[in-house]
Amino acid sequence: MNTFGSVAAVLAAEGRDLGVTDWIGIDQRRIDTFADATGDHQWIHVEPQRAKDGPFGACVAHGYLTLALANLFLPQLVRYERLKMGVNYGCDKVRFPAPVIVGARVRGRGEVLRAEEIPAGVQVVVRVTVEIEGSNKPGCVVDTISRLYFTNP
Repeated sequence: MNTFGSVAAVLAAEGRDLGVTDWIGIDQRRIDTFADATGDHQWIHVEPQRAKDGPFGACVAHGYLTLALANLFLPQLVRYERLKMGVNYGCDKVRFPAPVIVGARVRGRGEVLRAEEIPAGVQVVVRVTVEIEGSNKPGCVVDTISRLYFTNP
């Protein structure tokens, strides 16, 4: 676990590899739950019988479900001590190089791309790559932007 407790520590982490998380499984239940939450019930995600004859031979996770896993993986890659407040500021770039097929296992890989001081805090860009077990292409690559405010800058 990578732990940072100040603006200076985050600034010094620019370029740092944050390692990987544990693998998690992407089952049909997770996909269906996401479909229900978003209203996206396209057959390629939620109709296993029909998806068998589709382009991937099975249901695939929504791209935005794969993207949302960055929120699950980030706290497994990095922890902030003495944090007064952290704000998800957005994303710079998102790509979906490969489909995540139902039954696949994925994990997050992190890297601190940039860190810059902002008034009373630091803005950090962490690239989260959602790796698919056994695939040479990831399911998602996202450059997340967070603004962090420490009790002891």
